[in-house]
Amino acid sequence: MDQCGNGFGRMREFAPFEVVVPCSTANLGPGFDSIGMALNRYLRLRFSPAKELSLSVSGPYGAGIELDQDNLIVSVMKQACAEMGLSLIPFQLEIENEIPLARGLGSSAAAIVGACMAVNHLYQFGWDREEILKRATKYEGHPDNVGASIFGGVVIGSWDGRKAHLLSSEAPNLPIVVAIPKRPLSTKLARHVLPSFYDKETTVLSSSRANLLVAALLQKRWDLLQVAMQDLFHQPYRETLVPGLREILKNAVKNGAYGAALSGAGPTILAFARDGERLTRYFKSVFSEMNIPADITDLKASQTGAFVQLTAEQKRSRVLGKI
Repeated sequence: MDQCGNGFGRMREFAPFEVVVPCSTANLGPGFDSIGMALNRYLRLRFSPAKELSLSVSGPYGAGIELDQDNLIVSVMKQACAEMGLSLIPFQLEIENEIPLARGLGSSAAAIVGACMAVNHLYQFGWDREEILKRATKYEGHPDNVGASIFGGVVIGSWDGRKAHLLSSEAPNLPIVVAIPKRPLSTKLARHVLPSFYDKETTVLSSSRANLLVAALLQKRWDLLQVAMQDLFHQPYRETLVPGLREILKNAVKNGAYGAALSGAGPTILAFARDGERLTRYFKSVFSEMNIPADITDLKASQTGAFVQLTAEQKRSRVLGKI
């Protein structure tokens, strides 16, 4: 193994490049740990040669990102190199982040995907998108967020601890209204409140809604989202952790939504809009009345997944095949 005292390989030249990764929402109600969708906020990672590791951060959500070897992107890249019998070469990394941290919009998944794609490009490992999915899912623990960031659009996936099976499809071309609370929510805490066991009736009903959700998304039956996005797996248990969730899940459809859901583990709440202006006003009124600071904004699905481009030449080369 090519080792240096600081744990990084010897410097070598490479053409500066950028990795662009969309954020994601997961579950969309009952699709717990299995359904995800890419959204149009991005993590941009710009790499250039350097004699030693150097990290900088910019963007609206740069605060809180580690700027040393504990950085998630660096950690994943080092682990990937170690698995290949290599050590990580030094580089300068500029992180531009539009994805709020710990808000249920796949910030860690985007970092993991970006790291896998970057190390693949640096070392020309030749990983295809399925290999990147497998590695990213292993780090993340479920395929919905990482799959959406890799492939774009909507993804439906399954992970048995060894292999990820995933189908990707075009995402709904619908306005999406989101409420992003200023206060983060720990994914660990959001998972801790979930029960260890579910009764048969709950499991069957919520599973049937997840099945209906997949069919509605694939056949563009937006009229079915009201029922298909109703969940019993996780949202009822997280209502106490997410102010406004109970109110919005109950009344969003009456205020301009096709359907609403907690985004991932939360606390972001999102809804597919039938009447975007009315729905936005409703979201604002809910959080205003509860006196809870939140960014109410519109997002769109990102139909394109993550890609690599050379910084100097601005040539896009997607890592959906070999790089």
